Amino acid sequence: MSMNTSNLSAISPDQIEQLVVQPVEANSVALQAGTLVTTAATRTKIPRVTQDPSASWVAEGEEIGTSDPAVDDITVTPEKLAGLAVVSTEAAEDTSPAAADMIGDGLARDIAKKLDAAFFGSAPGGTAQPNGLEDLDDVTEVDAGDAWEDLDPFAAALSNAEGHGMQVSSFVANPADALALSQLKESTSSIRPLLGSDATSATRRVVLGVPLLVSSAVTAGTVWGIPKERAVIVRRKDVELDVDTSAYFTSYRTAVRAIMRVGFGFTDPATIQKVVLSET
Repeated sequence: MSMNTSNLSAISPDQIEQLVVQPVEANSVALQAGTLVTTAATRTKIPRVTQDPSASWVAEGEEIGTSDPAVDDITVTPEKLAGLAVVSTEAAEDTSPAAADMIGDGLARDIAKKLDAAFFGSAPGGTAQPNGLEDLDDVTEVDAGDAWEDLDPFAAALSNAEGHGMQVSSFVANPADALALSQLKESTSSIRPLLGSDATSATRRVVLGVPLLVSSAVTAGTVWGIPKERAVIVRRKDVELDVDTSAYFTSYRTAVRAIMRVGFGFTDPATIQKVVLSET
């Protein structure tokens, strides 16, 4: 991690993890749904097994036949995700935790928001943004009909993933779809919600035992079912937090810049479930 205080010492190098890294991890739904890998490399190769080795029944004393797995890899290149905040120099020089939190939290929230938008969305052409879930061609799509009526599409998604030897770790929905699902009742004569609740947290919802996460970055009408092991988020370790007064010298303001380099690797798109309404 690096830091250039440029005449200021309000934010120490030890606070970068606390002010940027940890809040981004807490605010990003993508980092909750996927597997985070930190690296010092500019490119990271993620291995994947495309065919398992073959076992067979053999009699005692007979030779066991050999077989080799089919293995390849995908390369993930973390791209620069940067945020810039401009605050009064008085606030930047305030060494109280409240002032430091104010500066760091805003940047962390915006970086987390942009990270989620990239992960659940599609990369615009001609930009450094990495490809997201909407860019994948081989995800397994589940038709949920014209409206959310029951949990059958999610049961199908779970079964599809199991057919590939994987478990869906979480479903991720847009807030509007999460609300619609939360309002489903067990029957027309019941007020009991169809969704379950997490026994460890009263505010968390579960779909057929699987946590339901919520992000406004998800397209309305789509719910992603993600096996955590198959959605890898690669982050470079050299997270930066720089403070500079020169750009806004005449207004006595301070620029605070945070940079985090992130990339995505989807090692088996077919295991990722896209539960989608027909009208979407």
